[in-house]
Amino acid sequence: MSKKANQDIKQLRAIGHKLKPVVTVAGNGLSDSVFAELERALADHELIKIKLAAGSREERSALAQAICARSGAELVQSIGNVVVILRRSVKPDPRLSNLIRPV
Repeated sequence: MSKKANQDIKQLRAIGHKLKPVVTVAGNGLSDSVFAELERALADHELIKIKLAAGSREERSALAQAICARSGAELVQSIGNVVVILRRSVKPDPRLSNLIRPV
């Protein structure tokens, strides 16, 4: 990984650290309504924090991978039962984007 990419990841993690989880994926998994909320949050904010209320580490990891694959987002960070994902918008809203506005 290049030095620039490392700096980008560090900056994204720093921004993500200050965020509150906007979506909680619980026992029903990645249902259509949860996915619709994820899509809305990614479209508005680009960088979001998600709480995964799944059992084991393997289940949480699989769920995070499924979310990223289905939404086209990339995993920025995973700590415990919380993940931070990023999907850059073509035309971000400066009032809503967590990458543009100060958190």
